[in-house]
Amino acid sequence: MLDLAAALHGWAEEGRDFAVATVVGVGGSAPRPPGAALAVDADGTVIGSVSGGCVEGAVYDLCQQALRDGEALTERFGYSDEDAFAVGLTCGGTIDVLVVPYSAGRSVHDAALSAAARGEPVALARVARGPDGLLGRSLLVRPDGSYEGHLGGGAELDRTARPEALALLEAGRTGTVELSEDGTHCPGGVTLLVESAVPPPRMVVFGAIDFAAALVRTGRFLGYHVTVCDARPVFATRARFPDADEIVVDWPDRYLRRTVTDDRTVLCVLTHDAKFDVPLLREALRRPAAYIGAMGSRRTHEDRERRLREAGVGERELARLRSPIGLDLGARTPEETAVSIAAEIIAQRHGGTGSPLTGTAAPIHRRHGQPQMA
Repeated sequence: MLDLAAALHGWAEEGRDFAVATVVGVGGSAPRPPGAALAVDADGTVIGSVSGGCVEGAVYDLCQQALRDGEALTERFGYSDEDAFAVGLTCGGTIDVLVVPYSAGRSVHDAALSAAARGEPVALARVARGPDGLLGRSLLVRPDGSYEGHLGGGAELDRTARPEALALLEAGRTGTVELSEDGTHCPGGVTLLVESAVPPPRMVVFGAIDFAAALVRTGRFLGYHVTVCDARPVFATRARFPDADEIVVDWPDRYLRRTVTDDRTVLCVLTHDAKFDVPLLREALRRPAAYIGAMGSRRTHEDRERRLREAGVGERELARLRSPIGLDLGARTPEETAVSIAAEIIAQRHGGTGSPLTGTAAPIHRRHGQPQMA
């Protein structure tokens, strides 16, 4: 639901009634992870997706049913090859979908959508499985631990759910929590889907070159908040990087020391100049980041590694460095190079191999929460 926050907040502001279908569980090779959503308003307007197209028609009907009846419901969609026209997932997996009708003015959901649309961190816990009277009930949890709403099972259920939702919010993850109806941690009674809305991850591109301009566009497309940093004011300009969220004129290592990174941050060093690279990478390899890549030839990389070792960077830190940056796609143009870098970032994020899917036996859709590559 929160992945459609901006649009749904607009609907709520306009006073529209709508129903939201959310993926609350997946099995096998499911196309969308938990939290993926499709919404339908009272006029039949549709936004979002729960399956990439396989069962959208059936889910649309369920949303209209929920709007008519005013009741939350759940449905499981799986694969069936008995009837080519049957509703099901062609990928062979299963998804469980929670469908909940919403009326404008419901404070908990309005507050959750409003906060997420503004980019504020917030977690929304909803009962995805449990007694009929609890299905779809919601609890909004903020980073300071404050909350709104009730799950309907009594104060103990709310009290137990809050720290679970807060933990997922702090990790920036969407996931499920198994509790009992009386609020204990015994699984089997109530399943909560906790959706976390967090600010977009950062991509910091060092080096205001043509390749950086292409990477900035790709990073924005992938949902990153993109910063370009270069010490040369004549190159680090808005005219050259109109798609960047932020342009910083500063020495790269000095900027990195004063900015904030976390385990989702992507750092791309495109300067391939030792006077910038070595102090910058020495700092980068010692701080939190999801991905650290540096551009340059293999000869440049060997020289860079030697200089980093001389600067006191250890082997464990060097093992984090992706250099030469990107996957081997045969890229030549800045745009093709940006795709190869983005491909490596995605592969590292989700534990992909970077190998062609043709001829491999690995699952195409990795399960949500599967460990990432180091």
